[in-house]
Amino acid sequence: MFASLEQAVTLAEPEGHIRAFVDEGKQMRLLLLDYRSKMKGQETGEGKARQLLYVDKLLSAFPQPAPTENAVSKNLPDPLSERELDILRLIAIGRSNQEIAEMLVIAVSTVKTHINNLYGKLGTNRRTEAIAIARELGLLAD
Repeated sequence: MFASLEQAVTLAEPEGHIRAFVDEGKQMRLLLLDYRSKMKGQETGEGKARQLLYVDKLLSAFPQPAPTENAVSKNLPDPLSERELDILRLIAIGRSNQEIAEMLVIAVSTVKTHINNLYGKLGTNRRTEAIAIARELGLLAD
């Protein structure tokens, strides 16, 4: 699944190319997050460890997304933060807390805190309800 991306990272890493990845935008960022998560689950030799550091460097070069129209939606008394929206999107595609933490490079406890905050803002305490409410409010695509 990641063969082309792995080849691109392998070729770009020695030269330190960053812009080629960043210019591809949000989809590349998400792809790199998935790739990083996959890499962390594998045994790493020196080459893989160097690649992992390079992928981290690439991810840190992406601009932080500006709050979306949905994040400032008047439908919620307390709008979701961009990070809460990121986590909600990952929950909606079935990611576990551990996977979310690895993808966003944060602690599992931080993921849980964000989830509890978004549950409070959405008025629920279940993932499935949070997803359904978020879809009704237009915070998630169907």
